Amino acid sequence: MARTRPRPALPLLLALVAAVIPGPGGAQVSIQLSETILPRGASLRVNCSSSCSEGLDLGLETQWSKVELEHGPSWKLFELSDIEEDSNLMCFGNCGPVQSSASATIILYSFPERVELGPLPAWQQVGKTLTLRCLVEGGAPRSQLSVVFFQGEEELHEEKLGVNSTNPNEITTTVLASRDNHGANFSCRTELDLRPQGLQVFLNVSEARQLRTFDLPGTSPKLNSSDLLEVGTRQKVVCYLEGLFPASEAQLHLELGGHILTSNSTNRGDLVSATALVEVTAELEGTHQLRCVLELADQNRQAEKTLNIYSFSAPVLTLSPPEVSEGSQVTVKCEAHGGAQVVRLSDAPPGAPSPQVSFTLNASADDDQRLFHCSAALKVAGQELLKNQTQKLHVLYGPWLDEGDCPRNWTWMEGSQQTLKCKARGNPSPKVTCSRKADNAPLPTGVVVTVTREMSGIYVCQATSSHGNVTGEVSLTVIYIIPPPNNLVIVILVIVLLIVLLVGLTIYLYNRQRKIRRYELQRAQEEAMKLKAQAPPP
Repeated sequence: MARTRPRPALPLLLALVAAVIPGPGGAQVSIQLSETILPRGASLRVNCSSSCSEGLDLGLETQWSKVELEHGPSWKLFELSDIEEDSNLMCFGNCGPVQSSASATIILYSFPERVELGPLPAWQQVGKTLTLRCLVEGGAPRSQLSVVFFQGEEELHEEKLGVNSTNPNEITTTVLASRDNHGANFSCRTELDLRPQGLQVFLNVSEARQLRTFDLPGTSPKLNSSDLLEVGTRQKVVCYLEGLFPASEAQLHLELGGHILTSNSTNRGDLVSATALVEVTAELEGTHQLRCVLELADQNRQAEKTLNIYSFSAPVLTLSPPEVSEGSQVTVKCEAHGGAQVVRLSDAPPGAPSPQVSFTLNASADDDQRLFHCSAALKVAGQELLKNQTQKLHVLYGPWLDEGDCPRNWTWMEGSQQTLKCKARGNPSPKVTCSRKADNAPLPTGVVVTVTREMSGIYVCQATSSHGNVTGEVSLTVIYIIPPPNNLVIVILVIVLLIVLLVGLTIYLYNRQRKIRRYELQRAQEEAMKLKAQAPPP
């Protein structure tokens, strides 16, 4: 409902002179009002006066109750009460035979008795037009009354309430609903604008109403589940839908065979999903409908899926006995159990399909660790389902040492890291030991060793188990290289030799030069002596 301002209890005194009409004799009658616009039901004082000095008779013509408060020789003061509608007043005066009058108009104002925003739909679909209605009862003058629609604090639309409105008590506007409108408060407000009459704007506001919007895609929810469920299993069922709003308001539930499943619902963005874990019991065996129902606002979406629930046990595969010695007979049998009609057994002789297949074999060493496969078939809703069983046969036999598992010739490089790999086949697994034939020096198998030239020789490897033993010879050759001289010593010797040759050459050249000089000096002395002997005496 509207929130209104209280109505004034006392009249407001304002001096206002209305129209003055002079009489034929020149006398004038005037009317003074305390206010021209008043709240409905208020009182009003009217002062009628005249310029006539003698024989004056003054009066006030009105439809309202009046009381003469005071008077003087040329004036009278009246009080009108309980004024309920707009009206005209007339002051008249008789001055002798001359009559004159003056009139004024009273305009009343009142606040609306009711300002209410019409009810909003419980849910409004996004993209659809929403009509907002503001109901206004009362309020005057209507020509100065307007209605404003709001979303929160935002002004949406303003419209005047004219006297010629088709429905003066209802103003409408439209809003295109969007996701942003979800949870928004809408309201309307009346504005009585009395500022032209010297007053103010009076506001009346309705109670706010909250709008909820929703959006749904045109598609149905998606159901994720296997079409076939096996008794004794647990099956996860998921239902989800994208593109809806608000996802937090959506309700999802899952039903199987008319019974609601316990599910966990989650939402993220515009996606909502529900997950349930179905305990598939024997009571559910058969065909059932799985339904997912989504509810949002006054809308719902559904998805359905047909589930076939079946019971299917694995076949029974037996080896009699499962562990035998080499050369013994073994019976292999595969038989259906729990609804299956046909079984298949690997390595079985060809035959017509049946619920049981068996055969016998003489166990050999090659049959040790042999796998036998048994499969059963069941048709459900046009699909063939298979279940398998596997058994392993254990055959006990003595050790074998062959070239593949224990090579007879090994060649290693001295100083390298090597491992002697010599394995023996057998069940139970035999133990292998190797020793040199000449001196029984052991050579470990399967262990990394550093090779020395002393390890060369012929080794005897023996494989031993509870079912016997076997031996084989292994030849080990170690290759080694004589190391070359030390390069540093050679370099030093070459340098020393070069130095000796250089010193010798120097001494040789030095001595040769000395001999040459001595020879030349001796010849010079001989030439001097010859010249001296040939000279004549003085």
